[in-house]
Amino acid sequence: MMSPRLLIVGNFVSSHGCSRGVCEELAPRLRASGCSVLTTSRRRSRPARLMDMLYTVWRRRHDYDVAQVDVYSGRSFLWAEAVCWVLRRLDRPYVLTLHGGDLPTFARRAGRRVTALLRSAAAVTVPSPYLLNRMTEYRRDLTLLPNALDLRAYRHTVRRPVQPRLVWVRAFHQIYNPAMAPRVIARLKDEFPSIRLTMAGPDKRDSSREATMTIAKECRVESHLEIQGPLPKKSVPCLLNMGDIFLNTSRVDNTPVSILEAMAAGMCVVSTEAGGIPYLLNNEEDALLIPVDDHKAMAQAVRRLLTDPSLAERLQTAALAKVRNFDWSVVLPQWRTLLTAVAMGALRDSGPISDTCSVNIT
Repeated sequence: MMSPRLLIVGNFVSSHGCSRGVCEELAPRLRASGCSVLTTSRRRSRPARLMDMLYTVWRRRHDYDVAQVDVYSGRSFLWAEAVCWVLRRLDRPYVLTLHGGDLPTFARRAGRRVTALLRSAAAVTVPSPYLLNRMTEYRRDLTLLPNALDLRAYRHTVRRPVQPRLVWVRAFHQIYNPAMAPRVIARLKDEFPSIRLTMAGPDKRDSSREATMTIAKECRVESHLEIQGPLPKKSVPCLLNMGDIFLNTSRVDNTPVSILEAMAAGMCVVSTEAGGIPYLLNNEEDALLIPVDDHKAMAQAVRRLLTDPSLAERLQTAALAKVRNFDWSVVLPQWRTLLTAVAMGALRDSGPISDTCSVNIT
């Protein structure tokens, strides 16, 4: 198999305290597999990042055969449109990768733009059955390539019995509803005095972090709560290994890597059923799902795990079995097959190869 020369266009900004994007995991692994990989952009400022993306696409036009472009909703969608416009002018094929639980909502408002962009690509990948289901009306031949992780970094330990050690790892932003977490602790602290919640993630500066701290104070759970900043990727397994129950409080979601990491670490997962979560997790089988914004239901789910050892062990065992499908050893060869086919012109000549590149994650 040839090694294609790649340009990956996405947000490589974790060094600035932002969440680590999937592109930051994909690029070095493709490079290690033998591909030539260029990346853009690491600029912190959004306007500067867009300018750097466009400049790199043009300036390095003789150094790549195919581009992979991340696509998000909102203003970021315009970035993808601009980058792909330049790629078309250069006659360079590109693969789009759709992200974000809010993308289907955005697509309903901007259907013509979304359809035009998706149909202009050599291939379009999605990381979840949720987006596969919701975005097929804009292009039918989507390829399912899930977000991946290195299972070797996690302990894979089933907790017997589960202890009241809770972990929350997301960005502090209103769509992830971090302020819900201290309310959960407030409903459990009398019954489980040793309960402890660690929250970690970058501050998106929409006052969500401050609101979380305010509610913790109002609920008198400050002594049960530790709030940390963004963690280096290599530190996440250590934090998860110190917890037993993972909370996901989001209002909008797709297939969060943080949940996959918690499953890989052997934790019990309690999550809202926002967006793509029910496509990833099966309630009562490998996780407990509760309605969005319902801190009472989340507290009750945590209580069940702490008082029913057989339930907790069953969920952990099933979660560990499921997450094996997300290991890089499974997903990376699928990426190479797709990108190589595009680089060789296979998609232009003989149609999509989504059936051969999809990964079963059910």
